[in-house]
Amino acid sequence: MTTLQKILGTELPLIQAPMAGIQVSAMAIAVSNAGGLGSLPCAMLSPEVMRSELAAIRAGTDKPYNVNFFCHTPPVPSTEREATWRAALAPYYAEYGIDATSIPTGPGRNPFSADVADLLAEFKPPVVSFHFGLPPAELLARVHGWGAKVLASATTVEEALWLEAHGADAVIAQGLEAGGHRGHFLSHDLTKQLGTFALLPQLVRALKVPVIAAGGIADANGVAAAMALGAAGVQIGTAYMLTPEATTSAIHRAALKSEAARHTALTNLFTGRPARGIVNRVMRELGPIGAAAPEFPLATSGIAPLRAKAEAQGSGDFSPLWSGQNATGCREVPAAEVTRALAQGFLQASR
Repeated sequence: MTTLQKILGTELPLIQAPMAGIQVSAMAIAVSNAGGLGSLPCAMLSPEVMRSELAAIRAGTDKPYNVNFFCHTPPVPSTEREATWRAALAPYYAEYGIDATSIPTGPGRNPFSADVADLLAEFKPPVVSFHFGLPPAELLARVHGWGAKVLASATTVEEALWLEAHGADAVIAQGLEAGGHRGHFLSHDLTKQLGTFALLPQLVRALKVPVIAAGGIADANGVAAAMALGAAGVQIGTAYMLTPEATTSAIHRAALKSEAARHTALTNLFTGRPARGIVNRVMRELGPIGAAAPEFPLATSGIAPLRAKAEAQGSGDFSPLWSGQNATGCREVPAAEVTRALAQGFLQASR
């Protein structure tokens, strides 16, 4: 049994990555019941939906599970930058007949807060994970206060040391290969970020807390390789995206199964913060990283109507097709089966 298994209370040192917009409670339940740590992404859930999904998890499993939140600092909206962003998107608005003046602005995602902590205290989830750092000390103390273990993502050694010093019970080494949002929070310089198998051993050497490998791990061999480099466990997301428990859209599923999935890039066009997804039309034409995009999460509102119009026509040209660099593990089988197949990697590593 690894140190991570003792911390999480799970049969396997395997975490299903929380994937906002791709899954809700059904996947978390399936993975937890299969011996891993199922996760519920909460950053985009209203309090009512969050309470409903937490109740579903409590009814569906007696195993440990994880709830995940963002810890970003909400930006101050800039009228000038929003206007620049709308101007960059203007040709597309014209193409789809969208009146730019009718598009509302809004945050779209809120950081972890006292109100959320109040709601969580009713359920006392055993594991709480954070992206973009950690919440303020008083909020983190509340999470630890009901006995939860805290996980958080690091993309550099400096971030990992910061997380350890500020109360993380284990650190997720998020390699550059990982799909979805980068967990960086101390620096926006993407050149500082490393691939999983370069970052992992450095964090293992630098930290006292367990290190969880994430990014590019798609099968049992990848799991075994991560464990050989000192990981206490792994976190895997992309491999679960075609499971029946996933809420991945038909357009997104088709992209994951196509040759397009071989080409991913970090882009800030969909939310304002770098995240890895399959390259599509808007990423090609505007460039994946756009200086005009407002700060996270303010970029979302400008591109949302384009996404809706294109998807209604069966196109993912303006959709965030999140994916890691290695989608070869995506299979249309139940999440429990994916979990059991990945778990073979732990057996390989122990031989």
